[in-house]
Amino acid sequence: MASKKDYYETLGVSKTATDAEIKSAFRKLAKQYHPDVNKDPGAEEKFKEIGEAYAVLSDPDKRKAYDQFGSAAFDGSAGGGYGGFGGFDPGDIDLGSIFDDLFGGSSFFSGFGGARGSKARAQKGADSLVKVNLTFEEAVYGCEKAIDIDLTCECETCHGKGGHGEKRCNTCGGSGRVVTQQRTMFGVFQSQTTCPDCGGAGVTFEETCRDCRGKGVVTKNKEIEIKIPAGVDNGYQLRISGKGSAGINGGRNGDIYFEFRVKEHPLFKRDEDDINIEVPITITEAIFGTKKEIPSLDGNVVLNIEAGSQSGDKLRLKGRGVANPNSGRKGDMYVTLKVITPTRLDRKQKDLLKELADTELDNSSEFKTFKKYL
Repeated sequence: MASKKDYYETLGVSKTATDAEIKSAFRKLAKQYHPDVNKDPGAEEKFKEIGEAYAVLSDPDKRKAYDQFGSAAFDGSAGGGYGGFGGFDPGDIDLGSIFDDLFGGSSFFSGFGGARGSKARAQKGADSLVKVNLTFEEAVYGCEKAIDIDLTCECETCHGKGGHGEKRCNTCGGSGRVVTQQRTMFGVFQSQTTCPDCGGAGVTFEETCRDCRGKGVVTKNKEIEIKIPAGVDNGYQLRISGKGSAGINGGRNGDIYFEFRVKEHPLFKRDEDDINIEVPITITEAIFGTKKEIPSLDGNVVLNIEAGSQSGDKLRLKGRGVANPNSGRKGDMYVTLKVITPTRLDRKQKDLLKELADTELDNSSEFKTFKKYL
């Protein structure tokens, strides 16, 4: 069926035009023929034709019907189930995205509809971050602590409303939003903002609450009991859900994040879930080997040091590390031997060492390799 109106011709695009090409053509023509910009006779009518064409061609279903039946698909004279469109209706299409591109997205075009105002939405309360200092032992074995923290809480006097004698806001009529209009070269624009008198709540009060000064919340110091799991480390965060500051407009409370800072231990050095310790041994213990009692996180253990051990040798004790706070699996303990050379000797010790020095002690492969290059 022949078309009564050629929407493609109206926008100046081909029948194979893409959605992007149709949008671009409409944007250009809308700016050119808007009545506030173009005062030529017929500009307003042309502008309406452009809008009608775009309303059809930008909608996949309507465009398909138009390609099959022409504009008759929208005046009730064609079959196929599309006879009920009844011509161009500005409400059938949301032009907000088009004019967002053109004018920054803060307003909508008058005459083409837009978002309706609504009361302020419920918002989750602010989250809090608290730094907690722990000793090495508290972090490794876990503990319980009572932490003082300042939080915003719902005002008990006004039950979080901010005042007494509630009534509908006269400024916004209870919607929580106010609409302003501005005339520009591109037409009349409407912008919506939060009502300055009720803050988006839609209601005002005859009397402002003295305790919270209309905020609905007050700051209070609270003591929060927390159970710190074994194995936390520097920077580890523990979240306590719903115990933070009060929500806004009925929103849920925020969360509290406890971040731990762990004091260093004079003996143990931590590497994630592993523990490192440096154990001093004498020259004779290194030469002859020995069994040496050393400390660990689980109490003292006996370490077997083999004969001929060298300074820097590292021994591993499996499962003697820190328990992971998430999995509970324990890391390992690594023992680094450090042979200590004595600096204060009595006469008998000196005589024994001189006697030992007269023997051939430099017969190892390391000494032989070194001497080769002398």
